[in-house]
Amino acid sequence: MLIYENALWLLLAALLLDALAGDPDWIWRRLPHPVVWIGKVISLFDRHLNKNEASPRFRRLAGSGTLVILVAGGLCAGAIIQAAAAAVPYGGLLTAVIAAVFLAQNSLYRHVAAVRDGLRDKGLPGGRQAVAMIVGRDPAQLDEAGVSRAAIESCAENFSDGVVAPVFWFALLGLPGLIAYKAVNTADSMIGHKNAAYAEFGWASARFDDLVNLPASRLAGVMIALVAPLASGSILRSLHCIRTDAGKHRSPNAGWPEAAMAGALGLALAGPRIYPGYTVDDRYLNGSARLDAGVEDISRALTILLGALALQALIVAVFAVAAL
Repeated sequence: MLIYENALWLLLAALLLDALAGDPDWIWRRLPHPVVWIGKVISLFDRHLNKNEASPRFRRLAGSGTLVILVAGGLCAGAIIQAAAAAVPYGGLLTAVIAAVFLAQNSLYRHVAAVRDGLRDKGLPGGRQAVAMIVGRDPAQLDEAGVSRAAIESCAENFSDGVVAPVFWFALLGLPGLIAYKAVNTADSMIGHKNAAYAEFGWASARFDDLVNLPASRLAGVMIALVAPLASGSILRSLHCIRTDAGKHRSPNAGWPEAAMAGALGLALAGPRIYPGYTVDDRYLNGSARLDAGVEDISRALTILLGALALQALIVAVFAVAAL
């Protein structure tokens, strides 16, 4: 159920604002981004509750409690902001601006395009430098094809959890749902790691992030497949790759958009990856396809991204009109 009658129109306005303006550096150089504040809260709990000497049981309970506080805090903060915005003139526009802050359409496109431009203009060192901004794997171990595939995988996965998921939760619950989702997603990125430090403390955040991203990942995969022809891809091949390969990914969600992108571009994505200090020996998605991705493939992935963003906006508009 929508929190308020014109939520979808406000969402459409937020999508337009983010597409046009993104996150202006001149603002966030002067003010901390809301996600930074969420990160500070998570770091505070991590520092005080995730002690090395604590038992695994305590650390798991402490991490679960941290997640509950983050979700409750996000819901309450969103409800307060939403009510305050509704009480002032042009409050709808203010709500749309706030929602746009939590969307990542513009920034995702720019970061992936920076990898393409780095490879094209500065060669492998430029590509490695740019891709290090969006993936956690060791850039020194990546050749040009590895850099390109990493950028394409990030494009697909972050379309799901950086764009589609926030849109979904805003459409369902308004600002409370959006802010609570960003709190969960930020917690997963900070403490949801399967290592000695966070296997217990971040367990709840990682599992809950999987749950809240489940619907968006499916929607994202289908949207990528539907716009595959924009990059000379096949809708059926992309959907087939989702059906056969999405489950091969270690993440229950990332496999959907990444498999869709792999099928759309005719590339093998995911597979073994080297991170600082450890290696992930995953299976390839669309494993019989080529591995030699390059600059042109990143451009094709960006074309698919733009098409999927436009399709998402169209879907929101259709539902907004239908709700009149």
